[in-house]
Amino acid sequence: MRDYREFLSEILVDEATLQRRIAELGAEISRDYAGVENLLLICILRGGVVFLVDLMRHITVPHMVDFMAISSYGVGARETTGHVRLTLDLQTDIHDKHVLLVEDIIDSGYTLSYVLDFLSTRKPKSLKVCVLLDKAERREVPIPIHYRGFTIPNKFVFGYGLDLDEYYRNLPFVAVVDLEKYTPSS
Repeated sequence: MRDYREFLSEILVDEATLQRRIAELGAEISRDYAGVENLLLICILRGGVVFLVDLMRHITVPHMVDFMAISSYGVGARETTGHVRLTLDLQTDIHDKHVLLVEDIIDSGYTLSYVLDFLSTRKPKSLKVCVLLDKAERREVPIPIHYRGFTIPNKFVFGYGLDLDEYYRNLPFVAVVDLEKYTPSS
């Protein structure tokens, strides 16, 4: 795999800006859930895990964590297939719990709409969404976002949990791919 700098178009959100906003989100969530019992953070794998780890360090109220994996992209795909399927279910019963769904990015909204509908059938006490990146101009399905890190333009991004053909999730910033310089076979 090549060095990401060969196809980096721009750094969209730098590390300091990310961390500052995540701390703000954590403080807001802590205020909103103060005194609430049974807060459960559900992370959508794999992209959301980096965001979740940093976010939960800033949430001062007691909470639990669980994970789900959803597939809506083909292997190496850059666009959703439109077909959403659950590949890893929760280990925690969410009935009567306050659920905060933690997601890395929302674009069309189809995947998150599926997850919200699916989780609603399990009767949580509340169900809210916290997303790091919102590609609002790509939205095809309305999604209620309660906590939003950044609204970003419709650009192909990677880093900070977001992969580029399964690589570069470890970068501490969100970057834009120069698609003229990058091909999946690189």
